Amino acid sequence: MSVQPNQRIQNWAEKFKTDRVKAKLDDKRERMLQRYADVTARLCAMEISVKQLLDFAGVQTILYVPYLNYGRQLFKLSRQRDISGNSFALAAQVLLDTWANRGLDPAVLDLIRTQVFDIHAP
Repeated sequence: MSVQPNQRIQNWAEKFKTDRVKAKLDDKRERMLQRYADVTARLCAMEISVKQLLDFAGVQTILYVPYLNYGRQLFKLSRQRDISGNSFALAAQVLLDTWANRGLDPAVLDLIRTQVFDIHAP
């Protein structure tokens, strides 16, 4: 026996009552906020480290943005749970090659990879 469209709509409306969704999100909000705050603090610390390294390497400030974007991509890669070891190093090398092809200095990219993230060449 098939379910009629009206019954499907009614089932959906009961399933997605906003007060129910709000209650679930309210229960999770504190943990969500704490996780976001933790990740944001680590991201900002990484960006400061990259800026200090760029300053040390003598990179012009106008080029900070693409180097920071490279650092953010490495940060995102480092947070993935299902990648590690040689696969992680290979993925980081692909990112380095990508940004080097976009015109950034491979030596500076390698400094960011090794000094800030402690990822060595595969």
